[in-house]
Amino acid sequence: MSRYFCDSNSEIPFARFKDLGATLIRMPYTVNGEEHFYDLGENTDTKAFFDGMRAGAVVKTQALNSYDYMQYFEPVLAAGEDILYVTFSHAMSGTFAAMQTAIDELKEKYPTRTITTVDTYGISMGAGMVAYHAAIKHNAGASDAEVVRYVEDLRKKVACYFTVADLEYLKRGGRLSSFKAAMGTLFNLKPIIMTNADGALVNTEKVKGRKKSLHRLVEFMDEGEIDESYPAVIMNADADEDAQYVADLIGEKHPGVEIWMQPVGPVVGCHCGPETIGLIFVRK
Repeated sequence: MSRYFCDSNSEIPFARFKDLGATLIRMPYTVNGEEHFYDLGENTDTKAFFDGMRAGAVVKTQALNSYDYMQYFEPVLAAGEDILYVTFSHAMSGTFAAMQTAIDELKEKYPTRTITTVDTYGISMGAGMVAYHAAIKHNAGASDAEVVRYVEDLRKKVACYFTVADLEYLKRGGRLSSFKAAMGTLFNLKPIIMTNADGALVNTEKVKGRKKSLHRLVEFMDEGEIDESYPAVIMNADADEDAQYVADLIGEKHPGVEIWMQPVGPVVGCHCGPETIGLIFVRK
């Protein structure tokens, strides 16, 4: 049986992750030049992170290099195990070029071992929804090929939407021009951001006002039949009241859906900023 890997950009709640028996690849970020690695909230104070952003802390994300991936993978291969890694979206980071360099080298060194990777086409719990349930399949005895097929099917059904409170952070990350950020702020426009079929983030529409943007997230659940065998996940970047507001809206309209509440982690939070709210669910 292979060793199952996923990464902290999946943002699976740590309390649930620790029961999977999976290996976590911790993704890096810096705060005022000091490097950290996200641990799914095991020891990370996300409120302190977002308070730091509000106070002007300089936060950045980084990519792992090929040596980092070697450090994760080689001990497993040397112990005679194969690897199955369910990743966040390759369209969102250059880190996977470094990963492939490491894999190519390791395949030469360990020719009898296999390293299988599969892309969730998602970020945050858009990736975590897939990675979490794929790990359950893996633990139940599914082969790596069966898990890959499961991921490739489920990723097409996962819907992932975010809305931000402050356009400044999208501007800093290059996802919004200074002019559009200024106009959006002036007219109180809140973009709705989604992951598309290629695993990229796109602005799908703009809504006027915070409350309307939160209602719009829930309205997306009505645009197709929801698969209630999967939870709906509300992500929040230190915006507990707004997260609960969305949970109450879902409870009114979709009372059969289990709701998970999960903080946005620092790596994703670097790009979206404080008070971002996300909603992830699965359609049939």
